[in-house]
Amino acid sequence: MAEHAVVVAGGGPTGLMLAGELALAGVDVAIVERRSSQDLPGSRAGGLHSRTIEVLDQRGIADRFLSEGQVVQVAAFAGTPLDISDFPTRHPYGLGLWQNHIERILAGWVDELEVPIYREREVTGFAQDDTGVDVELSDGTSLRAKYLLGCDGGRSLVRRAAGIEFPGWDPTTSFLIAEVELAEEPELGIRRDALGIHSLGRLEYEIRDGEVVYMDGGPVRVMVTEERLGPTNEATLGDLSEALIAVWGTDYGVHSPTWISRFTDMARQATAYRDRRVLLAGDAAHVHNPVGGQGLNTGVQDAVNLGWKLAQVVNQTSPDSLLDTYHAERHPVAARVLRNTIAQVALFRQDERTKALRDTIAELLSMDEPRRRFAAMMSGLDIHYDLGEGHPLLGRRMPDLDLVTPNGQLRVFTLLHDARPVLLNLGEPGGFDITPWADRVQLIDAKNAGDWELPVLGQVATPAAVLIRPDGYIAWVGDGTDTGLRDALTTWFGLGDGGGRARAVLRERPSRHRSGS
Repeated sequence: MAEHAVVVAGGGPTGLMLAGELALAGVDVAIVERRSSQDLPGSRAGGLHSRTIEVLDQRGIADRFLSEGQVVQVAAFAGTPLDISDFPTRHPYGLGLWQNHIERILAGWVDELEVPIYREREVTGFAQDDTGVDVELSDGTSLRAKYLLGCDGGRSLVRRAAGIEFPGWDPTTSFLIAEVELAEEPELGIRRDALGIHSLGRLEYEIRDGEVVYMDGGPVRVMVTEERLGPTNEATLGDLSEALIAVWGTDYGVHSPTWISRFTDMARQATAYRDRRVLLAGDAAHVHNPVGGQGLNTGVQDAVNLGWKLAQVVNQTSPDSLLDTYHAERHPVAARVLRNTIAQVALFRQDERTKALRDTIAELLSMDEPRRRFAAMMSGLDIHYDLGEGHPLLGRRMPDLDLVTPNGQLRVFTLLHDARPVLLNLGEPGGFDITPWADRVQLIDAKNAGDWELPVLGQVATPAAVLIRPDGYIAWVGDGTDTGLRDALTTWFGLGDGGGRARAVLRERPSRHRSGS
């Protein structure tokens, strides 16, 4: 029986990102993936939101995606565009890039990190004990791991086998999405009627002055609302033909599908993201309608929240209880995604009363403050983890500031490329001694000019110091003293050398800020 510290069930975007995060920390991680290669039939989901691009930038790989995609304003609520070009981020935009390319690029990164992948196999069962998990595979073999991560989609076997409930809202309507060839020239663009919203568009397109311009010829991507709620079994070419005729009066001679899929407005979320040594991420933990393009992005961000925490537990620098913060932080994020997708689907109904409501919401979102709030939500830039009372920066994403250090100028995100936490001292150089944590926390003395600005939060006076977690969120804010620093270091990065006696010491100097900690 082969052994690994962590086994990841599923090699989609969430599973790949999780494996990469663990590998950066030196954890022996392996992926179990049913496909024989990373090739994905069809393009599938498309697009990365601003916060996800930031997350990839934190790992030094954002350029790989930016070089292949199209920078565009992708944030929208119920069809109302939400421009984030004035947001305080290096990436005030989204990225048009299909999932098959996203997976390919992530897989290349994971391959560089030498993560093994057990291909053409699936997890079919497991048994937990006090020290690990025996994982059964579809080829009759098994693996032994300290932890099993379920990244195996909305119908997750790992979730079901763990006995984790998946409550939510049953579907009321269904949609077919496909990539096909059409014998006749189609009516490209979005169509609205009594059934709902439908669209036909070429796979090959460009963004010109903010507008989608389709190339001539080639495969067509179809999205069509079905007359009746479709069955749960796999969609067929016949189903698609029937749905096209119901909307356009013709199926345009549809043939040669690359892939066909059915999705609904079902929304469900796991009641727990963890059962002892089994954890869930991505669609295994939450499913919803794809409106707003939040699913893939939420899963990747799940992975970045969980990866460093699990690595510290596996590497025995943090207690097992650190894993409980994963559910505490990420469950509310996905719950909000479910709520906003349910609301958006409701606004897409085509009756006159709903249209009046949709027009009213669109008018509100044309105003600056509502636009900023909803755009920050849809792009993921406003995520705020509840880390307790204190400074307004606590639990928020760290801005990618330009820093001046003794070794020259650099960006904050550069410090996070290896997924190591950072104590950023913006006060007197040499002020902190964190020797007990020096093996796991980088101490950087730097200067930064001017106030900070965050989406929704607005401008914030520059703090004396911040403790930045590997996922880019702020775990402690200094006010000119070391108050709370030792507790924050211990909470997030384990006891320092010397156990409970270890402490961080701030050398005496006048307090410059009294902004709380």
